[in-house]
Order: sequence, then structure tokens, then C-alpha cells
Amino acid sequence: MTVKLICASHSPLMEFASPAEKRQEEVVRATFEKLATEVQAYNPTLIITFGPDHFNGFFYDLMPSFCVGIRATAAGDWDYGKDHAKIDVPEQTALGLVRKVLDEGVDVAYSYRMQADHGVTQPLHFLCDGKLDRYPTIPIFINGAAAPMPTTKRTLALGRAVGQFIKSLNLENERVLILGTGGLSHDPPTPQMGAVPPEVEEFLICGRHPTAEARQARQAKIISVGQRLAAGDKSVSVPLNPEWDASLLELFKHADFASIEKMTEDDIRKEGGRGGQEVRSWMAAFAALAELGQYDMTIHCYEAISEWIAGFGIVSAELKGE
Repeated sequence: MTVKLICASHSPLMEFASPAEKRQEEVVRATFEKLATEVQAYNPTLIITFGPDHFNGFFYDLMPSFCVGIRATAAGDWDYGKDHAKIDVPEQTALGLVRKVLDEGVDVAYSYRMQADHGVTQPLHFLCDGKLDRYPTIPIFINGAAAPMPTTKRTLALGRAVGQFIKSLNLENERVLILGTGGLSHDPPTPQMGAVPPEVEEFLICGRHPTAEARQARQAKIISVGQRLAAGDKSVSVPLNPEWDASLLELFKHADFASIEKMTEDDIRKEGGRGGQEVRSWMAAFAALAELGQYDMTIHCYEAISEWIAGFGIVSAELKGE
């Protein structure tokens, strides 16, 4: 069995806004293309992807800290996975993962009707030639938008439990790819309970299946924030934080989970903005890989792109000796 990891930032604005510094976009897209070629050559027999949601598939009417998709489709936001494209979830394998995670002491929800938004579908789109069902994939949602959120300690515990599941597969020809997506520093205009009008709170509680007009209006607001942030308007968003991003990458590179575990929700919000909370997906992904042994991490690119409201990083890792 071989196991590899890719962690990447995401930004739906990639298809709706271009950075003033064109080189930044070229570097990110070239990196995705390079890794997509490597994924194709690796031909994974199973992808396990950790990703957040942005109030497209998960809402406050029932907000889990973690949820495994037993069956899943794309939410269709930002045109990734239109018409609720199906994700090819191997049901029995996903149920086995749930059972193992529960046995390892981590309470995880599971769904036979998961709607995965761009936090999951965008990296699959770029790494799998636009085909969400190209490889068997188990999506694992980690709450990184709806306060209160799971602690970093429990997030790492989830990752380790998934790592134990991967270890239990123990099949000679198994080729597992772990994906983590989200972050790094960014502060999109995600509404927060207690600080918005009643009609917005109602959306946060049960805003599934918005009209096309409502989705367009929401997306237009986010595009506008990116444009204003790039123009230097710091009132609309917490500025990107390349220094914090670099320190995070060092923690992951050196598997410094003790330092990661000390990070609180408030710490992350202060340094990385509202979207910085999504780094929990990276935490779980690296914790899962570390359960299988020591690893080497490669940083493929990092670009602070205000137009995309994202400190955009892409890394990969594999076990030493593989």
C-alpha cells in the first residue's frame, strides 16, 4: 500500500477574478496542472478528502463538527459540479471508515445525502480533470465556518483515527491519496450568527437549495470584497497574513502537532481571518498521514492573492522511503 497527500488552498474566485500580478495566477494553475498529472500517474484506488463547507451543504439546523459522506453530490456552488454531480463514494468503505473512527473514540456524523460545496469539489475539479467521480472518494466535512468549531485537538484526533483506518486497509495494491483543502489566511464575508439580521440568520440555519438569483447575489458580494481588498480597502476583510501562513507551513513540514494543538479558534481568527479556520482540514490530513509514519513535505507554491481573498498554498507529502 502507498499513501500520498496533497493539501491546497481553494478560492471560488479563481474563475471570476484575475490577480493584477498575472504571474501569481499562472503559478497556481501550473501547480495544479503538475499535480493533476502526478495524480493521474498515481491512479489512486481511494481518495479521502477533508474539506470545509461555506453554508452550502451544512447549516445551523444541525451542524456537526465532523461528517463523513456515505453518499455525496456536489452542492453546485460557483459552478463546480453543476446539476448536483455525483461523487463516487464507495459506500462500504465509507461505512468501514466511520466504524473505525468511532472505535478510535472520535464521534463523527455521517450522511447518505451529503452536499459537498467548493471546499471539496474545487480541488477535485483541478486534480481530477474536472471529473468529480473519476476516482473512488470519501469526503469528510470539518466545520470551519460555523462557530463554535471543533478544537484543534479533536481535529487532530479525527485525522489520526482516519490514519488508523487507512492502516487497517493493508492491501498490497491500495493507493490512497489524502486531500486537505482550505485556508490558508483569508477572510471572506461569511455571515456570523448573532451579528446579522433575522433573515440572514434564517439562511444560516436552513439555507439549502437557494434560488439561482440568491446564489448569484451572494457570489457577487464575495467577488466585490476581493476587488476591494486588492484595491487596499482593509475595512471589508482582514488582510492576508503571509507570515502566519509561512509559520503554519513550517508546523506541517515538521509534523509539529504539539504546537498545532495549542491553537485556539480565537487565535486562528485573529491571525488568519474567518477563512483561516479551514486549516483544520490540513491538520486532519497531516495527522492521518503521520499515523502511517514519518513524511517529507514539499511546498509547491505560495501566493498571497487578494483578488481571490486567499493566502494560496499548495503542498504535497509522502512517507519517507516511498
